[in-house]
Amino acid sequence: MRWRPTNPPTITTSASSVGHRKRCSQAETTTAVSGLRTDLYEIRMAASYSRRGMTAPATFSLFTRKLPRERGFLVAAGLADCLEFLQELHFDADELRYLADVVGLGADDLAALGELRFTGEVRAVPEGRVVFADEPLLEVTAPIAQAQLVETALLNFVTFQTSVATKAARCRIAAPHADLIDFAARRTHGLEAARAVARASAIAGFTGTSYVAAAREFDLPSSGTMAHSYVEAFPDERSAFTAFAEDFPGITVFLVDTYDTAQGVRTAIDVAGGRTEGLVGIRLDSGDLAELARWSRRLLDEAGFSTARIMASGGLDEHQLADLAGTPIDAFGIGTRMGVSADAPSLDSAYKLVEYDHHPVMKLSPGKLTAPGAKQVHRGAPGEPDLLALRDDIAPPGREPLLEVVMRDGARLNDPEPVAVARRRFEGELRWLPDAARRLTDPSPVEVSWSPELQRLTDELRRSLVTRMGLENTTKRKQ
Repeated sequence: MRWRPTNPPTITTSASSVGHRKRCSQAETTTAVSGLRTDLYEIRMAASYSRRGMTAPATFSLFTRKLPRERGFLVAAGLADCLEFLQELHFDADELRYLADVVGLGADDLAALGELRFTGEVRAVPEGRVVFADEPLLEVTAPIAQAQLVETALLNFVTFQTSVATKAARCRIAAPHADLIDFAARRTHGLEAARAVARASAIAGFTGTSYVAAAREFDLPSSGTMAHSYVEAFPDERSAFTAFAEDFPGITVFLVDTYDTAQGVRTAIDVAGGRTEGLVGIRLDSGDLAELARWSRRLLDEAGFSTARIMASGGLDEHQLADLAGTPIDAFGIGTRMGVSADAPSLDSAYKLVEYDHHPVMKLSPGKLTAPGAKQVHRGAPGEPDLLALRDDIAPPGREPLLEVVMRDGARLNDPEPVAVARRRFEGELRWLPDAARRLTDPSPVEVSWSPELQRLTDELRRSLVTRMGLENTTKRKQ
């Protein structure tokens, strides 16, 4: 059995922050949870609700209207950050001064915001589960000002991390037997994104990350070899390899393509030949990876290094991984294209009011019609359509509800779960997912049908709104 890379990478990071006013302290500007982490119109709407005594409970549903092209499924991620944000949400004194000075909110508005805490309920699809278009990933029920104010942050966490987890899952599908390692930190859009990418990719089956801060925070294996600059800093390749093998004898992985890959492999074998302990491997970062891997495997085996592993990196995604299936590559470093979900960098996600003061509401905009009422998704056996239903509908026999209560009265119901738990959940989902939805090209997502009760409520409310708003003639003209 060949080894798995666990040697600490040589990466250092430093924190940075940007203050909204010169008088802000460094501690204030790096606060993880802030009421200002939202769009301005959310604050204005929250203030307006407060002025009018609108405190009734509202339910907002977060979902994706349609899947990106070439996506047959989504992997739910981002919930952990959502719950942390909601539990710690507040406005500090300096933020309130900013809202008074720059936004122009009055004393009553500021007093209401200063007292604001999230006191509501969250129902969500657990991280690692597979979802499809129109299915809520989470639903928030809280006094309307609270539920409105958190829209931006929740959409940000869920949209980005679900996009990345889905991309990572496709890599996992393309290379089911190889170790996949997150190499994306240097190319993500900020170090906060790098942290999220490491966690989301781990949920989707990646075995480690090069980003040390995330490895530490989420208890993930850290992985790292050497850079071309390391080799170039020595008089020659042999000197660099010898130094690295001496300094890190436990696990030594040689980057062999700085000058000439064939010569680099031979040099690595020669330097490793005198070793009496530890494990050895090589990393290929350019060229015809399939051909070089086969050739390298043959040389390594002939030299007695049958347990040496071959790692590959360099602009890879699920399609390149599929092309490399069957080659003797044991591990892949996946960076940019996974870390920014290059072919589908965002989702058509939405956070929409579906119920206020115990009454269902809906949006009629063309192409953006929303289904009213709090929801539940019922999942059946492989091959069966998912059922989107009203939350209080009777669950059909033999089906499993996807949304679970994860927060009540503004507090989590359980401690944050380890990434390994979400990964095991994802592995079960991958076994359930039909082959047609797993396809890397031209996938066919699982069908999502509506319950009769949800369809009836939608039709009735649409007719009521058309009449109430005097839209009958407009509707007839469109027809």
